Amino acid sequence: MGLLDLFVASSIPVLKLLLVTGLGSYLALDHVNLLGNEARKNLNDIVFYVFNPSLVSSNLAQSITFESMVHLWFMPFNILITFIIGSILGWVVTQLTKAPAHLRGLIIGCCAGGNLGTMLLIIIPAVCKEKASPFGDPVVCNKSGMAYASLSMATGAVYLWSYVYNIIRICSNMSSKVEEISDSPTSKPSGDISSPSEIDWTEPLLSSSGLPESEDQESQLALPQQRYENKPEVNNQLQVSFLDKIKMFLKKTNLRRLFAPSSLGALVGFVVGVIPPIQKLMIGDSAPLRVIQDSALLLGDAAIPALTLILGGNLLRGLKGSGIRKSIIIGILLVRYLALPLIGIAVLKGAVRLGLVHDDPLYQFVLLFQFSLPPAMNIGTMTQMFGAGESECSVIMLWCYASASVALTLWSTFYLWLIS
Repeated sequence: MGLLDLFVASSIPVLKLLLVTGLGSYLALDHVNLLGNEARKNLNDIVFYVFNPSLVSSNLAQSITFESMVHLWFMPFNILITFIIGSILGWVVTQLTKAPAHLRGLIIGCCAGGNLGTMLLIIIPAVCKEKASPFGDPVVCNKSGMAYASLSMATGAVYLWSYVYNIIRICSNMSSKVEEISDSPTSKPSGDISSPSEIDWTEPLLSSSGLPESEDQESQLALPQQRYENKPEVNNQLQVSFLDKIKMFLKKTNLRRLFAPSSLGALVGFVVGVIPPIQKLMIGDSAPLRVIQDSALLLGDAAIPALTLILGGNLLRGLKGSGIRKSIIIGILLVRYLALPLIGIAVLKGAVRLGLVHDDPLYQFVLLFQFSLPPAMNIGTMTQMFGAGESECSVIMLWCYASASVALTLWSTFYLWLIS
């Protein structure tokens, strides 16, 4: 297969994505207003709660078996590698560009979390339909490719809302504390100690006169653990505070988003595909409950165009601009479209040599593609939740997705040549 044929097979899916994305941007214009803020929000809710789980569950149910799960075990690990390496590179970008505190979580999140759902669901079926595709029969390729993309989408959602979400949350909290300290008055009461040099180290930190009279000398000299053992109410307070901390941590990790409908759809798809009696009831032309699977497929087909239209409408906000420095945008682009793809090639080559990845060109193509995707659009939702870098996120997304048209075409061509 010639290089030109590979380039055509790679560019057609990206062109389709650009056309539908451009239509979404046009519909979101103020003078058109068919896809305004309220319309995008409502459509996004339908996609999130209905279309995505239907797409994921239906594709996994008809293509996942127990044997195939054994072959696919490396994909969640591969996605985890993209998040970890991306976050490390994002931290390097924040240090080199000396990014403001309130943007550090956004930068690390954009470098770590790729769009593992929408982009793969659009590009993989389009590549399978091309005559120059090296993946064989288009029907078989589309069936397997959608299963890979669905698994990638479900796994990416879990990592995104458990890993990137907490990075942005922690960084936004740290930046808000720094702002509170900087905004506080510089003058202090005369009794406060402003520096270690003002401390009189010759006097004891706690004199005997400052001890409570209700406690005897023995209890004052006892070790902290012994003193707490003699005070059951203190132990109860410590236990309660520890449990409260656990509850607060679980609340902050946003378990509702962690177990998103797409993740639950993936779980349903795995159950249907792996358990033979359930699969026989729902999958196949003669299955008694095939109408459920057909309905899920029908709803899932609406997810791809709806997601792409929403993507175009959201990118329109980036045209308004912000005060973000160009060096930050360039750093994110270099991480997502240069450093991560090169690292992904090295990871896949090492995995193949160690026998961790089976010899399936389409599967290897998906694994490589996971390293070269633009940032996940849900990162914009996270910045809105914490009020840190909303306008900057829109500009970053605009440049990343505008550059994706070139980067994805070139990397797709190289990946197809590499595995064919």
